[in-house]
Amino acid sequence: MVSVKNLKEFAELAGVSTATASRALTGSGRVSDDTRKRIAALAEKLGYQPNIAARNLRTQRTMTIGVLVPLGHEALQHLSDPFFNTMTGFLADAFAEHGYDMLLSRVLPRNDRWMDRFIGSGRVDGIVVVGQSDQFHVIETVSRRYEPMVVWGGHSPGQHHCSIGSDNRLGGRLAAMHLIERGCRRIAYAGPVEGSEFGERVDGARLALLEAGMAPLLELPTHFEPDAAYADVREKLGELAKMPDGIVAGSDVTAISVIRALRDLGQRVPDDVRVIGYDGLPIGEHMSPPLTTIDQQLRHGAELLTKTLLRRIGGEETQSSQIEPHVIVRGST
Repeated sequence: MVSVKNLKEFAELAGVSTATASRALTGSGRVSDDTRKRIAALAEKLGYQPNIAARNLRTQRTMTIGVLVPLGHEALQHLSDPFFNTMTGFLADAFAEHGYDMLLSRVLPRNDRWMDRFIGSGRVDGIVVVGQSDQFHVIETVSRRYEPMVVWGGHSPGQHHCSIGSDNRLGGRLAAMHLIERGCRRIAYAGPVEGSEFGERVDGARLALLEAGMAPLLELPTHFEPDAAYADVREKLGELAKMPDGIVAGSDVTAISVIRALRDLGQRVPDDVRVIGYDGLPIGEHMSPPLTTIDQQLRHGAELLTKTLLRRIGGEETQSSQIEPHVIVRGST
């Protein structure tokens, strides 16, 4: 069997350039399917494995993207949360399409330098931050000295860091309008209220009720973590003299806790109380009843985050963008 010492020798045997051989073997860049299959078959036959570390040293790239989930707002929350599971899964898929691996980390910020150990580690080519949490000021500061970073979150006037996210104010407004259209007249919001994303959802719901000339929104702040959110909602609903007939939940996970609490209180969904979530998570389809929700289009968001970050890694300037949310109507309303 022919012994191949390096990529140059392998490319000569394959009858292609070293660049084409590298792209075919690593799954990055554009190579025809026929060429990729032929080169893969030859590599298997010869037992050739490209030296990825050497390539990365040569190109000054790690082909890895860091995904940071800051949880300064809620230490109880974990990456097993269905939202983070879904979003990071979509990101991993999108990165793989471009030949990148993912380094995932849950961060509990203890000071303003929590991003520095990732930026200075040499382990990643860029960073996606999932959620602004209560760390908006830190993200703003870092973005002024570190360019290959994109954030999943809201956009504020004058914001410096590049963010991709749904229009949260519009989403909150659509959620409340949907309940109004379903005949609800006593509408509450249940969920987190801290941070720009959730704050905007509450603002949007308030606006819809104001525009409809209805009583102000009843606000029931909760934790993020499902069991804690359930306890919050169960207690606050139980103290009310009159039950709301419609509830906007700040997230799909919170909506699940709301439905659980309502059932414990003898309320039927949607007969007695209509409930709408926010996120568009796949888990909502499998609820009983299936969950009406505001769809953030998370898969599309992950693709936009990836493409935008790769442009920034390449030295391009990029702008923040918002995804228009829409209502998915199911059985809970």
